[in-house]
Amino acid sequence: MPDNLTLKNANGGAPSIGKKLSEPQGAKPRRVISGRNIMLYGTLFVAAAYYLLPLYVMIVTSLKGMPEIRLGNIFSPPLEITFEPWAKAWASACTGLNCDGLSRGFWNSVRITVPSTIFSIAVASVNGYALANWRFKGADFFFAILIIGAFIPYQVMIYPIVIVLRDIGIYGTLTGLILVHCIFGMPILTLLFRNYFASLPVELFKAARIDGAGFWQIFLRIMLPMSLPIFVVAMILQITGIWNDFLFGVVFTRPEYYPMTVQLNNIVNSVQGVKEYNVNMAATILTGLVPLVVYFVSGRLFVRGIAAGAVKG
Repeated sequence: MPDNLTLKNANGGAPSIGKKLSEPQGAKPRRVISGRNIMLYGTLFVAAAYYLLPLYVMIVTSLKGMPEIRLGNIFSPPLEITFEPWAKAWASACTGLNCDGLSRGFWNSVRITVPSTIFSIAVASVNGYALANWRFKGADFFFAILIIGAFIPYQVMIYPIVIVLRDIGIYGTLTGLILVHCIFGMPILTLLFRNYFASLPVELFKAARIDGAGFWQIFLRIMLPMSLPIFVVAMILQITGIWNDFLFGVVFTRPEYYPMTVQLNNIVNSVQGVKEYNVNMAATILTGLVPLVVYFVSGRLFVRGIAAGAVKG
């Protein structure tokens, strides 16, 4: 049997519990329209318009014929959509004596980008893994040289590299350009991989060492399966950087090996005949299509990898 004090506390506590349950719970709701929201969304809208408006002009111009473009209204949608400028930009736009459009430059860019990306990421990942987990003699000095190399302007190194490539017989070839891209991509990629591997739990590395695993076993069986985000980051950085490169492509190759960006420049700056703005816009969109697709497909992993690779240095 409960005593009188227990019954009194129970009867007295019931109204207070009911009162608490009847009161509103949780955080106070925010107003939809407020000065903070207006400033935030207004800034985002202006930034989005700043980047999307030129893209809109490029797309609508590439879908118009030249008579409609001569009317001068660049913001109006096309009255009659035509894909002839796209076909001409790809297959028959002229650059001097050559009239094969961007197609030759596209395949040259593929032949340059794929091996450059694979080789540079493979070497940089091993470098970053060794610098983060295997403290060999002179590791700090080697890492300092790589960091310095990441901040040396490319223009300073162009002439010495031209001399070196000429002396070993690969100047003006795709092999020479691939080697240049691998060399200049190595410092920043090594830094990213080193920081990422240093952020992983060191207990995994120590446990594998205790179990008798060696350098390559730890790298291939433990580190690689955990490193998908940083590999995606490295892939996006290399693909966009190499695909959009113009300087190295025009300096280290011959006309038959020009990448897509150099072909685009030659098409846009051609002075023969009428200036076809619709063809130029279509050629520009086609040139930038590959890095855009790569980024949008793997953008979420890119953000994750950048955040993970920048935490611990």
